[in-house]
Amino acid sequence: MIRPTTPADTPVLLLLAEGTGVFKPHEVEALKEVLDDFHAYNHEHGHRCVTREERGKVIGFAYYAPAAMTDRTWYLYWIAVSKTIQARGVGKELLKYLEDEVRGLGGRVLFIETSSLPHYELTRKFYLKNSYDQEATLRDYYADGDTMVVFRKKLG
Repeated sequence: MIRPTTPADTPVLLLLAEGTGVFKPHEVEALKEVLDDFHAYNHEHGHRCVTREERGKVIGFAYYAPAAMTDRTWYLYWIAVSKTIQARGVGKELLKYLEDEVRGLGGRVLFIETSSLPHYELTRKFYLKNSYDQEATLRDYYADGDTMVVFRKKLG
């Protein structure tokens, strides 16, 4: 079941993100701030966060929002699936859910940013497999040798 994320989910989502082995400690800290801000006020500005549960256990989540000062452009900021069940379709299910929701809200294009580091290779392949185009790269964006890779999908 995919449902709206609640404040009570925050500790579980932080553990889930940390447990993937992909996110750095400062990124997990940033996720806490993002979730706190979402529950405090960003939900009133169109931000969305959904949680995927199975048999009462949280197994994934996604956070996405409209991009300010654009015409119906959206960003997927976070998507994560529990490491124990990755590559079983949960990420794809979350992605399809949020794409459908963004389309329903009039969104026309969705962007995703990720890292070029080797441990993000499966993430980049996931986006390509789900019909995203690699749109751009910004060299040394996150750090020297860590390029931002931007993916794009027209939702039309």
